[in-house]
Amino acid sequence: MNNTIANKAADNIRILSVAMVEKAKSGHPGGAMGGADFMNILYSEFLNFNPDDPTWDLRDRFFLDPGHMSPMLYAQLSLLGLFSMEEIKEFRQWQSPTTGHPELDINRGIENTSGPLGVGHTLAVGAAIAERFMVARFGESVAHKTYAFVSDGGIQEEISQGAGRIAGFLGLSNLIMFYDANNIQLSTKVNDVTSEDTEAKYKAWGWNVITINGNDADEIRKALKLANAETEKPTLIIGKTTMGKGLLTKEGNSFENEISTHGQPVSNAGANIENTIKNLGGDPENPFVIFSEVAEYYETVKEQKRQYVKERTAQRDEWGEKHPDLRYLYKKFMNGDLPHLDFSKIEQSENTATRGASGKVLAYLAENVENVVVASADLSNSDKTENFLHKTKAFERGDFSGAFLHAGVSELTMAALMNGMALHGGIIPVCATFFVFSDYMKPVLRLSALMEIPVIYLWTHDSFRVGEDGPTHQPVEHEAQLRLMEQLKNHKGNPSILALRPAGSGETTVAWEMALTNKKTPSCLILTRQNVAEVELHGEKSYYHRALDAQKGAYTVYESHKGEKPELILLANGSEVSTLYEGAKLFAQEHKSLKIRLVSIISSGLFMQQTDEYRKELLPEGVKILAMTAGLPSNLQPFVGLNGKVFGLDHFGYSAPAKVLDDKFGFTAEKACSFIKENFQ
Repeated sequence: MNNTIANKAADNIRILSVAMVEKAKSGHPGGAMGGADFMNILYSEFLNFNPDDPTWDLRDRFFLDPGHMSPMLYAQLSLLGLFSMEEIKEFRQWQSPTTGHPELDINRGIENTSGPLGVGHTLAVGAAIAERFMVARFGESVAHKTYAFVSDGGIQEEISQGAGRIAGFLGLSNLIMFYDANNIQLSTKVNDVTSEDTEAKYKAWGWNVITINGNDADEIRKALKLANAETEKPTLIIGKTTMGKGLLTKEGNSFENEISTHGQPVSNAGANIENTIKNLGGDPENPFVIFSEVAEYYETVKEQKRQYVKERTAQRDEWGEKHPDLRYLYKKFMNGDLPHLDFSKIEQSENTATRGASGKVLAYLAENVENVVVASADLSNSDKTENFLHKTKAFERGDFSGAFLHAGVSELTMAALMNGMALHGGIIPVCATFFVFSDYMKPVLRLSALMEIPVIYLWTHDSFRVGEDGPTHQPVEHEAQLRLMEQLKNHKGNPSILALRPAGSGETTVAWEMALTNKKTPSCLILTRQNVAEVELHGEKSYYHRALDAQKGAYTVYESHKGEKPELILLANGSEVSTLYEGAKLFAQEHKSLKIRLVSIISSGLFMQQTDEYRKELLPEGVKILAMTAGLPSNLQPFVGLNGKVFGLDHFGYSAPAKVLDDKFGFTAEKACSFIKENFQ
């Protein structure tokens, strides 16, 4: 095949990439220049998409892992008309769509927010699993490929092991990943930090591996054809590319393969921008141009894509006519529509651990919501996701008819996989592990929040009451981290996450209902290992019906003199609600006339979104507020005021039975009563 236009288009991408960084005086030009050849061949000849509707559900997905190579992606997308030259010129500027690292914008052809290396290609693995899940239910009429682009840094990040292992184990032949192996990192060459055999590593995981010259159009084309023909394994294309391909010095000498060109404008790195642009066929005085022959070529490319869309749409329409029920269900999945659910029908046991109550909800969802997918990091019997698993089956190589992913001991990978499923669409992803191991997942939770995607994080064993396992397994500061993230606003001005710590079985059911209907942010469920005593019903229909007010973030669980302004407010969430309640009953024996209100605050962020009227009605000004938390006092400090007090932990846990720790740390009814006595004055 004549590669004249292919090479011209790749050079066009290189010019735009280097010019973007130069104008912004900030960015990463070298890698973008080396990866341009693969991008052009992929987008023009292999990636299937609708040039008139980037959100088309049957499109192939492309996930960029090294977000610092954003100039390459923006330049490529500009050839398709998805970014204007004015927008390209505004790279890294205030309110420009060409951000320093790409941010999720499907209408612009950007499938994922990328920045932390290793996560992007793991998202692609999750999306590939989602595609197989959908095909298992709706057939090849909804099939497509998932492509990923990864760099040396992404291969080195620990998350790549989990992604590589799981993709190979499941035989994701719909996944094709290009490894831009240019042997240059930000401050070193790759062979200064590793001597591993990447090809052998991925083959050991069960991948099909092809090694090529990543700047040769014919070799790229051949590799992509082989990868698309693969039916048993995911494919890794190791492309040996040239960092800063085409760079020249002022004297006209090559300045390729230089470490300095990784992370700064090439003029600062030692190259000459004018000579480089000339060398690539551009005009140094006006580099922000799409060559006329490239523009004409890409119009032809878009016409070819439109024809493909027309054919696929016709095939899918024919399938829909034959299978109207499946077509209806598919649309519901992709639109994120829930079936009618009656959570009040879930039969919960009294005085049970909230992880157990969550298990009851999961069993209900397994039977009533067909597109929930649950993953556990080798803890399904402890986090009670096994209740879901018992009603379905785990994913296996070649069989995605089930709805459960055994992620193994890889919390960070698991979180990223579920994010990838959410980005693909059609799936409600849930991932579970112990709360203390949420530390492994925070980078991906942060990306969930940035992308505003509804992944559900399920964390059990929520406090020091993990007991004998000791302080390594006893979360103390973890809830405080989530409460800070509830204060952090996303780009739409909403709290970046919804964190829910329910106080009993009723609240756990309601928390699940809240998480499933929250489509704006990730949701976090924080659940107990130990049994939790229910606060007695006082005329309410059921624990579930009483807990419906938890949807406001905080509500009255009990008041000694109903309808009257309280003289003392007790505030808590999770298992401490019942501890305070039992303490209050003891305290009330000596203060029978005292008007006491007990408030459960399942989500401080959600509570702060309520009207001033509701917040002041629930927590009236001038009333003493005493609070209790098994975490840091800062969890509830904002709500007690200067005259109130929070009883919490300011130290790590210890290894001992949970009831012993309750006594030692002051979390018993008697000690809660003492706390109230000492501070109610």
